[in-house]
Amino acid sequence: MDRQQISRLAHTDHPIAAPLDDDSVRRLLARAVPGASARVLDLGCGGGEWLLRALAGHPRLVAEGVDVSETALGRAREAAARLGVADRLTLHRADAARFAAAHRFDLVLCVGSTHAFGGLPATLAAAREHLAPGGRVLVGDGFWERDPSPEAVEMLGDLTDLPTTLDRVVSDGWTPVGGHISTRRELDDYEWSWTGALATWALDHPGDPDRAQALATATAHRDGWLRAYRDCMGFVCLVLRPTDGQ
Repeated sequence: MDRQQISRLAHTDHPIAAPLDDDSVRRLLARAVPGASARVLDLGCGGGEWLLRALAGHPRLVAEGVDVSETALGRAREAAARLGVADRLTLHRADAARFAAAHRFDLVLCVGSTHAFGGLPATLAAAREHLAPGGRVLVGDGFWERDPSPEAVEMLGDLTDLPTTLDRVVSDGWTPVGGHISTRRELDDYEWSWTGALATWALDHPGDPDRAQALATATAHRDGWLRAYRDCMGFVCLVLRPTDGQ
């Protein structure tokens, strides 16, 4: 069982692959989508859930998504067909960090996929290259709510605290115009869903050769969450505009 398959199973009950509930997603999209006819790009779109919700809520909006997983893109295509928005959605199987489009976008999203670019600053630099004048970026990333343990840093990487994160974003030429800090309930619900969905699949497939790996992965993830980073990691989504107006 490869990483993509594990992620697909773990997100069965939580298609927004980040610690956000449906109301938070709705409010962020309402703040981020700049107009009814906007052109939207999601870098690291996975199953396309952000784009599908934006398309469903804006009948003239058009969207494009980029992801390396053909399986995830296939799910996005099927969901778009069910929702009747397939004619307004274009999907690209590509490395998001190397993706080049023929046009610019009014909104560029990257929530929970900044690792594909090597971190938040590089993600924002890439988003700027895709952004049309007057456009917005919706980005989501982790931060330290309090000093992390060495184990947490090893698992989640070189994050900063929230004020430092915002300082770096602003100094890089962006102005926050909206945002959301995930609540403890959203963070815990996401982790329980991730580990629970994967464990449930394993228990429901006792004869599958991947059962033991799925159970072990769910257990290891749960232990890492509870023992290493639950008490120190937060997650923030930011709606940003270029400070220079470009």
